[in-house]
Amino acid sequence: MLLVSIVFSIACKKESSNLSQEMNAASQQSIAATNQSALTVNPADFVNVIDNPYFPLEPGTTRKYVEKIKENGTTTIANTTVVVTRKIKVILGVTCAVIHDQVTEKEKVVEDTYDWYAQDKHGNVWYFGEATRALTDTAWSTIGSWEAGVNGAKAGIIMYGHPGRHIGETYYQEFYKGYAEDQATLLGNNSTVIIGLGTFTHCVETKEFTRLDPKAVTKKIYAPGIGEILAVDLPRGTAKEQLVSFERNRYAN
Repeated sequence: MLLVSIVFSIACKKESSNLSQEMNAASQQSIAATNQSALTVNPADFVNVIDNPYFPLEPGTTRKYVEKIKENGTTTIANTTVVVTRKIKVILGVTCAVIHDQVTEKEKVVEDTYDWYAQDKHGNVWYFGEATRALTDTAWSTIGSWEAGVNGAKAGIIMYGHPGRHIGETYYQEFYKGYAEDQATLLGNNSTVIIGLGTFTHCVETKEFTRLDPKAVTKKIYAPGIGEILAVDLPRGTAKEQLVSFERNRYAN
């Protein structure tokens, strides 16, 4: 899908220019308000199920992805398995679902992560942190691990309950200063995408990025009833990850 380009005409009337400036200021205020609300946790606002159609987390569900990474003339294949466990973790008074995410290369585990999510009564899915470890050239590293409420870390929004109301907005998905500062811009909610598993319509499309690594920009596609189905690095397209398997109600600890 192509991003929509907004072209400002140099021939615009003064009134239109003023209106544009006012709308932009209002948009920035909306983004700031959205970010602030995403960083404020009230346990009374949360429910005990995550059934957002674009980010459903039903216990026992397993998703498998294959990622092709092109670098220095070589292609690396990474396999990711995401399991919605039946475990919970209470963070800031909120009961969070525990998701196990494991990445392998050549059948060797190179990354192992437990993520924590919860959904509020408006259908928004929040990200409360992760315990992650990744294999480096010398040892395992836990850099990137964080938990909302610990050392200034704050929860963020991973998926809105009504994405169509937030198109064009930029928001934090996580915030732990200097370690985890992922943000996203919601691009649309009506994309059609074809992958190996078939054709998916009415998909949510986001651009995800972080100031900690300006070159790491990813376009992600979320299909209704499934969740993330595709991720492509921008603008070079050097890595592409897509869903290859989706199974419900399998046994999970």
